[in-house]
Amino acid sequence: MNDRPVECTATPARLWELVARPDLWSRWSPYVRGAEGLGSPEVEQGARGKVLLRGGIRVPAEILEVSPGRSWSWQVGGIVVHHIVTPAPGGSRLVMSVEPNGTLWTPAALAYAPVVNLIARRVAQAAEEGS
Repeated sequence: MNDRPVECTATPARLWELVARPDLWSRWSPYVRGAEGLGSPEVEQGARGKVLLRGGIRVPAEILEVSPGRSWSWQVGGIVVHHIVTPAPGGSRLVMSVEPNGTLWTPAALAYAPVVNLIARRVAQAAEEGS
């Protein structure tokens, strides 16, 4: 769901850094402060921890797979989000897609997909500003 690519002028390495390093997530997400236990400096496959939201909320999460410099996926609740960074003419491309983990989560994944598209655009913008 929602696998529309977002292109930017930042290098793939810069884009990857922003999506794969929990300590940088607050630069592009208005509601995320960071993470604990998901990897440092980058997300690590198999890591289980929490996403730290503003207001002190901690949401359990698990990093499902990581292909360093290219892609990673995680599960938060019953929703899986994939992050894929590839080179593109003049910069790089980010695809973030959402899928439910089971049919009960389908409505939540459908509702969250447009938010993920906005997040992908914010990541690309932050990558360009930081290049």
